[in-house]
Amino acid sequence: MAVSTMTKALAAFAVSAGIVAFAAIQLAAPGGPAGSRIVDETVTIGGPFKLTTHEGAALSDTDLEGTPFAVFFGFTHCPEVCPTTLWELSEALGAIGDDADRLKVLFVSVDPERDTPEALAAYLQSFDRRIVGLTGEAADIEAMANAYRAYWKRVPLEDGDYTMDHTASVYLMNSEGRFSGMISYEEVSDMRVRKLRNLARL
Repeated sequence: MAVSTMTKALAAFAVSAGIVAFAAIQLAAPGGPAGSRIVDETVTIGGPFKLTTHEGAALSDTDLEGTPFAVFFGFTHCPEVCPTTLWELSEALGAIGDDADRLKVLFVSVDPERDTPEALAAYLQSFDRRIVGLTGEAADIEAMANAYRAYWKRVPLEDGDYTMDHTASVYLMNSEGRFSGMISYEEVSDMRVRKLRNLARL
């Protein structure tokens, strides 16, 4: 029997809950070097990356220096978590007005086999134009996901196809590239808007 949409959503939510708890520990820790927030000498969230946007251009962490940004890991064949989250982010970006132009929202595919720049471009037409899709070599995506402590797993389906389990939360990074918090899956609208507005001013 194929993995149900509800099962996948609950699995992603459970992973996100763990990440949020982990994030709370990080927020209590002193700030680390640019690009991350340190909990101890070995554990960080965030780091260098270089991927390809849905428009075919290269984008790296250094291109975002001085710009706060949000990171969401997902894939275009996602049945529920990804379209829901991207729609909610689009609504929040619209709600914060001009502040939205001061930050970037990155949708990083954990399914580069299917998510080419062209596929991402077609998919993102349904959401806010300021959301940037990112894809690339599997090894580069894996390195970024690991740096952000994101969970993802390819799940085979009985019909020979596959889906992806993945972290459902959104990582918030300030203008120095340091981790500043998270937006949970289906977090209440007012809180989501408040977090993005605050992020734009960090």
